Amino acid sequence: MQLLLILLVIAGGMGLSVEAGLLGPLGGEVGDLWATFSIFGVGAALTFLLMLFFSPRNSPSFFAQPGWQLLGGVLGPIYVVILTVATPAIGVALTMIGILAGQVFKSLIIDHFGLLGTPHRKIDARRILALVFIIAALALVAQG
Repeated sequence: MQLLLILLVIAGGMGLSVEAGLLGPLGGEVGDLWATFSIFGVGAALTFLLMLFFSPRNSPSFFAQPGWQLLGGVLGPIYVVILTVATPAIGVALTMIGILAGQVFKSLIIDHFGLLGTPHRKIDARRILALVFIIAALALVAQG
């Protein structure tokens, strides 16, 4: 099961690279914020259809959840605007490696302290080494 989930998140990462590649030209045509809005509009419509047909009807109310859990709704558009602006200027590869470096760095902190309701997973030498390799990849791609 873990291997399947790893493959699934790799596929999701590939999808983000495609999204970044699509957002740059779209932002150049319609503007960065309109491109972001269109991506979220299409995503919201698709999510609504998936909820309509596949979501359990007895799930807890969305409005009963703590407000801080909705922060992703603010962070998502910021992320997409960054992709839209950065990708045409520095390319898909450098944008994605930079995003990955930031994600891994912050993820290590979240895991280590068990923030946001996640289980504790201590930072160890292997995790730090993985981050160092990602930063090295960032430097190498930036120089090339």
